[in-house]
Amino acid sequence: MRLLILGEEAGAMADACRIAALRGVEVRQARSVDDALAGLREGRGADLLLMQAELDIRAMIDALAREHIYLPVVAFGIGTDRATAVAAIRAGAREFLPLPPEPDLIAAVLEQFGAAAPELVCVDPRMLDVLGLATQYAQADATVLITGESGTGKEMIARHLHRHSRRATRPFVSVNCAAIPDHLLESELFGHEKGAFTGAVARRVGKFEEADGGTLLLDEVSEMDVRLQAKLLRAIQEREIDRVGGSRPVRVDIRLIATSNRDLEQAVRGGTFREDLFFRLNVLTLELPPLRERPRDIEALAVHFARKYARANGLPERPLSAAALARLRAHGWRGNARELENCIHRAVLLATGARIEPDALLLSGAARAAAAAPSLVGRTVAEVERDLILETLRHTSGNRTHAALLLGISIRTLRNKLRDYAGAGLSVPPPVAEAAS
Repeated sequence: MRLLILGEEAGAMADACRIAALRGVEVRQARSVDDALAGLREGRGADLLLMQAELDIRAMIDALAREHIYLPVVAFGIGTDRATAVAAIRAGAREFLPLPPEPDLIAAVLEQFGAAAPELVCVDPRMLDVLGLATQYAQADATVLITGESGTGKEMIARHLHRHSRRATRPFVSVNCAAIPDHLLESELFGHEKGAFTGAVARRVGKFEEADGGTLLLDEVSEMDVRLQAKLLRAIQEREIDRVGGSRPVRVDIRLIATSNRDLEQAVRGGTFREDLFFRLNVLTLELPPLRERPRDIEALAVHFARKYARANGLPERPLSAAALARLRAHGWRGNARELENCIHRAVLLATGARIEPDALLLSGAARAAAAAPSLVGRTVAEVERDLILETLRHTSGNRTHAALLLGISIRTLRNKLRDYAGAGLSVPPPVAEAAS
């Protein structure tokens, strides 16, 4: 993970830098907004921007959006009053980090936004087999295609491949193809020259060049537009890219990893994914089983998440009771490990006794669906889908990325449906402040 720190509080941030570096994070500092933007344009990329709360956070977020740079912003401050922290969040910061830094809180922030050095927790034989195969694949330089349902840990496996490869000391760059609009994804991947299009105020290096010498992860590659797939195919074949508006190709040396939660062979048959690109990506394959098919991991992950969020929130570590574990094992986990993590995070905050009991586990899906089943008769599939989407969005307090993950659909699909609902006069929960997209 690459962390960019923007601000003047050098003394207090030295401790934060040291803590981040100990967790395997590459840390870079910038004194001004202009310095930060210049570095990002030139390919000195970042996965997270940590920005002093007293600076103009809204102006920075707007500048990133104008230049199509997708970067979550977290504010920080020393002895900052509550009003300043609230103002930073309202300006668009995703979180607020008080200084001096608490190691567990920094770890939680880094894991939330960049999955820095994530801890792979697995004890189930099926997942251990996948992990063993991934470790073998890491030694090669061939392209790897990782498939599996949303929330199964595809990006974590991709980072595992990078950390165990000969490129481990070089950049690991991730692009979520589903989260970036089609007309901006080309520039995000390949970069652009100044004046190439409206808003291209300076030359910008794309993710292929940022990842030069290291690993590039194309997350949810199945969501990429067919037209752009042709350019991606050429980049993979020739190991060179063309910036938007550029006059000559640029050579790149990368190891490519792609993920998809869809059946790509079916997408090929349906005409939404190029067959030649599929064969280029499908050199080495890892298929991640859903959580319901690796039951031994449910308890191991639940215990891990309970400890993690107790430490992050300064709460006592409470073990899960036998009844709570039994309820977790009986659940279907349509959202896989990500759904389990959210469930345990809530339980840690709600639990009051010596243990986490079943009443602290707010499970979605099966129980409510069973209770609501009689009322579904006589309704259309479109009506049921609409209510499910809107209820999930309310459940996530307007966080569309989280809602899409729980629903098992792409963020683009969710946005299109919400646009249709709003056009039909329905009340759609407003989005929370998220990274520019």
